[in-house]
Amino acid sequence: GAESVVGANNLEISTTLTNDGDSELKILNDPNSILDTFPANSFVVESESGSPSFIGAKVKYSLEAAAAEGAYTVLAPGESVTVTHNLGHAYNFSVPGEGAYDIQPSNVFYVVDDSGSVSSITADTPTAHKMQLSGTLAVESPHLSKRIAYNGCSADRQTLIVAAANGANTYAAGAYSYLQGIGATTPRYAYWFGAYSGANKATVQGHYQNIVAHNFLNDYTYDCTCTMAGVFAYVYPTRFGTIFLCPVFWQTTTLGTDSRAGTLVHESSHFNIIAGTQDVVYGQAGAHNLALSNPNSAITNADSHEYFAENTPFLA
Repeated sequence: GAESVVGANNLEISTTLTNDGDSELKILNDPNSILDTFPANSFVVESESGSPSFIGAKVKYSLEAAAAEGAYTVLAPGESVTVTHNLGHAYNFSVPGEGAYDIQPSNVFYVVDDSGSVSSITADTPTAHKMQLSGTLAVESPHLSKRIAYNGCSADRQTLIVAAANGANTYAAGAYSYLQGIGATTPRYAYWFGAYSGANKATVQGHYQNIVAHNFLNDYTYDCTCTMAGVFAYVYPTRFGTIFLCPVFWQTTTLGTDSRAGTLVHESSHFNIIAGTQDVVYGQAGAHNLALSNPNSAITNADSHEYFAENTPFLA
């Protein structure tokens, strides 16, 4: 990227990934990685005045679904791929302000072997790119309506969305009611959120209270234009109201584990005005292990909220 940039909308960074091994690599085009131009949190950006706030998108992604669809980049030994990112679409620099920034790309990637199994690798990264930013420090976000609406959704898909929204309302209300009724640990709570504490339970209960307060049939816009392989859905957490629905959303079931209804609960929890959850880990195994190892992190994880609400398999 340039050493001096005027305006966050012009802050473009090119990243190059090189296979310096002696065998071919199939690297998933993970929207959370630098192989995709998707405005995810794929960089570490720092300055003496602090880091910019993340205003990009959070995505529910399935490594297995992406691998099955062949959604990867193939790099032969010695081959490289370069991708250009506009960081102004993912970060707001208003608080740290004008000045010098160090920019470092994410270096975690997922590779697919000949059997279709997925594993992670870590790339070596050079020193951070140094850049001086001035001028406009944030890209203006579009106004999003706060009412049920559809963009690019066929009649059949609208029918599926209504069923999912009804299911999500039921899931959220059930989770909230359940938490109101407990004052100590239970198998269900412990499995998804870990060791019980009154403070953590109150935090999670507040999250579901906020989810319930925003009806999935009345308060959301559903956008059906996403075509990213391996992705269920995504949202921009700072822009409440619109949930972007992607191919895996249409392939799954209305209810149950990783369902359409559960996905809506997951995505709604990302909005800052609801819970501001993160994608710490994906999947039931990852979410359960997170509950065991780090309850304080589990209560911030979107999939943990989804699986607690779906409660499949059932836990009392």
